[in-house]
Amino acid sequence: MGAVHEPARDVPVAWEGDVVVLGGSATGVFAAVAAAREGARTAIVERNGFFGGMATAAIVSVWHKLTDIAGERQIIAGLTAEVVERLKGRGAVGWHGDGYTLNTEEMKIELDRLVVDAGVRPFLHAFYVSAATSDGKPTAAIVEDKSGRRAIRAGFFIDATGDGDFIRDVGLPFEMRDDVQPPTMCARFEGLRRLEASGKARSLADVVVDPEIPGHLPPGFIWWADTPGLIDDRMVAGTRVSGADCSDADELTRAEIEGRRQVRTIHDIVREHLPGGENIALSALPATIGIRETRHACCLHRLTEAEVLEGVRFDDAIGNGTYQVDVHHSDKPGLTFRYLDGTEVYAVPGRPSERGRWREEREHDPAFYQIPYRCLVPRGARNVLVAGRLIDADRGAYGAIRVMVNCNQTGEAAGAACALALQNGWDVDAVDARLLRSTLAKRGVAVI
Repeated sequence: MGAVHEPARDVPVAWEGDVVVLGGSATGVFAAVAAAREGARTAIVERNGFFGGMATAAIVSVWHKLTDIAGERQIIAGLTAEVVERLKGRGAVGWHGDGYTLNTEEMKIELDRLVVDAGVRPFLHAFYVSAATSDGKPTAAIVEDKSGRRAIRAGFFIDATGDGDFIRDVGLPFEMRDDVQPPTMCARFEGLRRLEASGKARSLADVVVDPEIPGHLPPGFIWWADTPGLIDDRMVAGTRVSGADCSDADELTRAEIEGRRQVRTIHDIVREHLPGGENIALSALPATIGIRETRHACCLHRLTEAEVLEGVRFDDAIGNGTYQVDVHHSDKPGLTFRYLDGTEVYAVPGRPSERGRWREEREHDPAFYQIPYRCLVPRGARNVLVAGRLIDADRGAYGAIRVMVNCNQTGEAAGAACALALQNGWDVDAVDARLLRSTLAKRGVAVI
């Protein structure tokens, strides 16, 4: 379709400091707050008018447990635990199965308070669009907001965009897999808890994929969680948009529209095929579809499924987790779970789960796994780290570490690492892992 020429122009500098975090998910907020608490002048850029990312914009309202498998030892603390405690004080936390349920509207306000209290400079409604570089490394992030096109200068940058937009623009290596896990559009419905309690209804997971129902959803997966503080409001995750590369603008648009279509399908099936379902109301749609996977940075270390499932310990570990390997398949229905105890489950709604083992039984199983700092350092980077779902991990390992409580830890570590690099005149690949771990420990992070 040709091209439009834009004349060169000077871009005014809106802010100048030490660290810029691109992406305002909880991961990004924790990166910015960690850097600021270590004395770095820090800014954060977020495209929405609020922080929280998948938790708030996509209304994915569950954070998984903070203890080891047995529940005997706290392995996740720091800012994740701090936010949980803050929300508890608002009556905005519940418990669902193996994790916390969150009132994500309350979370928006709590993350505001974290940012403001830490002295971080927020840029909301700001789209990151480009980068300026000098001497082979970035010197500024260019954003577009209501004030126009503006530059944000800093000595260090943390790419928490999820899609790796910044590392792409500054020439750092990344990869895009052919079989990325499909995105999901969540929604909140009023009345489902009451309907379930009546004992008259079939399982929601069965009815929405019932092949006897015209227009049923393909068998993918479905789960739900009640919303703390609301009487009968439930978040439902049951849609999936296969084959969508949400790092591409046109594919993202298609996924958003298809995701909402599937939400309406769920609503229509509930109303028409469950007794009492006519009283169920759609109470909230997210600001964005829940994106599981797009680009991955190519870093100094690629975390492997074997390292996760065997609970390998790392000298530069900056995070710990227990969430199982959880792969949403792009080429077949359902999902596969692999657990630290050696068991495996292939689950498809409407069918009996297939259970087996990925390894033989042992006397002792790992109680948790770890994420090393090296997975946050792109190869060739001097002043850029990544955090969140774009860190370097193979398909299986990524299925475990992509959940929010794990991503949060990568953000907190990246922020502290940038502050230490600034203080000591280091490039990001030279950050002393022992000093980073001791710094995180002093800040209340669970360092093991």
